[in-house]
Amino acid sequence: MIAAVWLRAPARARLHALRELYRRFFGENTPDARGRRLLAEWLTPAQRAQFEQHRYFDVVGCDTGRTYRIHYGTAANVHEIDVEGHATMGWCFVPSGFLVPGDVMLAQKIALETDEKGALALANRFPPATHSEHFYRRPF
Repeated sequence: MIAAVWLRAPARARLHALRELYRRFFGENTPDARGRRLLAEWLTPAQRAQFEQHRYFDVVGCDTGRTYRIHYGTAANVHEIDVEGHATMGWCFVPSGFLVPGDVMLAQKIALETDEKGALALANRFPPATHSEHFYRRPF
């Protein structure tokens, strides 16, 4: 009897380890996780640190030199900010297709850094007070 219990313990431990490996593998390979990883690869170290701490990062437009803050999300998540960091105007522009937030944010970053005027020509403007900070604090 004791031998049967003793032999089951390693099997139970292996099963537990296998389940944990399975959970980690699939948790890190969801579309959302892959999108966040790709975004992180494209962010500068300062942007990455800002994003990890606040769930947004700042981008400087290539044409005007204005600063834009891209919040975690897929729509109405870009704000033009002043030198004090206050939002002055909201911009809504997204790539076509059903993309996860990390992919949308990467497209917005690249658009503002390479063709700011073209991106803003297609964007919808909205007043910056449309969303509260609580809106952007949802967990990943």
